[in-house]
Amino acid sequence: MIWHTVPRLVQYCFPNRVWSKEGEGEEIYLTFDDGPVPGVTDYVLQELAKRGQKATFFMVGDNVRKHPELARAVLQAGHGIGNHTFHHMNGWKTARDQYLSDISACARIFEDKLGVTTTLFRPPYGLINPKQAQEVSENYQVIMWSMLSGDYDRSLPPERVLEKSIKHTKAGAIGLFHDQQKTSAVLPKVLPTYLDFLDERGLKTALL
Repeated sequence: MIWHTVPRLVQYCFPNRVWSKEGEGEEIYLTFDDGPVPGVTDYVLQELAKRGQKATFFMVGDNVRKHPELARAVLQAGHGIGNHTFHHMNGWKTARDQYLSDISACARIFEDKLGVTTTLFRPPYGLINPKQAQEVSENYQVIMWSMLSGDYDRSLPPERVLEKSIKHTKAGAIGLFHDQQKTSAVLPKVLPTYLDFLDERGLKTALL
């Protein structure tokens, strides 16, 4: 089962993580996780460019190592980037030192391949234990989400992904899609209509 939005009680239990930015105008914060991946990330960039929209891409360090030119294209298009660990690690299943080391490895590849640093971090799967989160928060904002599209779940029909994404999108929302291989087929069926919805609703995209 996918929670397309995060219950308020859960957000309340983890107040040091950024779930949304409500009260800051008619803006939405689009995010894409797991790239850069050829054929997917570049598709997302094209769709955003058609509408003059911006997003923040939480990149896996190893994918940046493999595809630095695509990662640079994200930056050159005026989008933001965030750290998503080097190996897409599950914090609940990873020892503290190993997890922190993997985040550092991602930061180094950003510096080496892209010449940039970031203060944004999103835990893969949204799973990070309190001890890890405490230490990560010393150098990063831990960014979560208030709208999860579910685009990666191949059991969900595209119409359902689109319906839920629209339903849980409002001003201040942090929306989460994925630019990875699993979403390569569903994104073309969902993303253009969703981005058009944002324009029609008068929601402006902004960087985190």
